[in-house]
Amino acid sequence: MAVPLSQGLRVFSYIMKQKLKGVERYPLVLMLEPLFRCNLECKGCGKIQFPEEILGKRLSVKECLDAAEECGAPMVSIPGGEPLIHPEIDQIVDGLVKQKRYIYLCTNAILLERKLHLFTPSKYLTFSIHLDGLRETHDKMVDRKGVFDVAVKAIKAAKDKGFRVTTNTTLFDGEDPNEVRSFFDFAMTLGVEGMMISPGYQYEKAPDQEHFLRREKARNFFRSVLGDRKKNWKFNQSPFFLEFLMGNKEYRCTPWGNPTRNVFGWQRPCYLMSDAPYASSFRELMEKTDWELYGTGRHPKCADCMVHCGYEPTAVIDTFSSLKNLVYAARASV
Repeated sequence: MAVPLSQGLRVFSYIMKQKLKGVERYPLVLMLEPLFRCNLECKGCGKIQFPEEILGKRLSVKECLDAAEECGAPMVSIPGGEPLIHPEIDQIVDGLVKQKRYIYLCTNAILLERKLHLFTPSKYLTFSIHLDGLRETHDKMVDRKGVFDVAVKAIKAAKDKGFRVTTNTTLFDGEDPNEVRSFFDFAMTLGVEGMMISPGYQYEKAPDQEHFLRREKARNFFRSVLGDRKKNWKFNQSPFFLEFLMGNKEYRCTPWGNPTRNVFGWQRPCYLMSDAPYASSFRELMEKTDWELYGTGRHPKCADCMVHCGYEPTAVIDTFSSLKNLVYAARASV
């Protein structure tokens, strides 16, 4: 399986506790953005377009660890920006490991190999490497030649040192389904634990506004990619989320499943949107956000969204909703 048994059991236990307590809304993954600055300028990114005074800000180690405690989610994703730029990222990771959070540090891997010595292999730490396809496609998406080769070399170095490694891939309109399938084959040869995939979100500030997948087109695309997926492909996602991408399941977004803490505060309603007022605490986020205003059919910016941070929590909760679903997910993950 792409997710270790200990992590799966931790998430299962956490969800069952929430259900037994009658909690309606609860987080599964804290999206912890310690900074927005990055060493790449990807065309589909909506984070790096902030003015310099915002790009210069970062969360302190204490703010990061306090956010994890306040939120209480069993897993923490550390995106950015590029988190390895943060001068205290090793202290942040070490503190989260001590809290026994399962961490996915999302990185373009440009700095990874030279910074591996700052980290200790642990079942709680996974490097999630940004790869948007094979060499030519990935370098085009990040707008810099040579990044693919650097990332692949860093993956091998991290694997050799005993770290958990996954890939994360954002897919856009115009990509060749056959090439994506070839990329999956290649990723498996690297020995990564699993792959994460998602259609891109149409950030208002992203330089490229022409290549975001609309919902129906996204479903057709993912049917072409995943309809007869190979048994050796391992995904670091719920099988039900993959079914959702293909249009075989209908889900509503669960934005509180992946709450975001960044330099502005707690982001409403999710990682992708920034036009609503920020909350000053996790409790305020959960209790004072009008969640009914958001989601496909409720908010224009949510119309075509199928991104993992909104729909993966729904799929995970569905997985644990019945024995039948658990059995299906287990078989699909083998």
